[in-house]
Amino acid sequence: QVQLVESGGGLVQAGGSLRLSCAASGSIFRRSTMGWYRQAPGKQRDLVAAITTGGSTNYADSVKGRFTISRDNAKNTVDLQMNSLKPEDTAVYYCNAKGISLTLDKYDFWGQGTQVIVSS
Repeated sequence: QVQLVESGGGLVQAGGSLRLSCAASGSIFRRSTMGWYRQAPGKQRDLVAAITTGGSTNYADSVKGRFTISRDNAKNTVDLQMNSLKPEDTAVYYCNAKGISLTLDKYDFWGQGTQVIVSS
């Protein structure tokens, strides 16, 4: 299995930037699709961005052009660069690892989350 630990959250003014980082431990990182999700109190957890083992990316429409996801397979890390932040970006951001093991068992692991607050 893999353990995920997020960092980099905090308070920022609208229009500012933050860079979130997720450190992964475990042998499955290189074969996992990595993603960032966010959830505000009382609201649904939504996909923000994802990146495959081959580097293909996918973004929610609300963050396209503002956020960039990247991964370093040698360091077992995945980052989310967030620019031009808006108050509606305020949420707890979670790192996710998803895929199929060598024994063809599906897995889905989550970090504990990091808070992002964007003030107007």
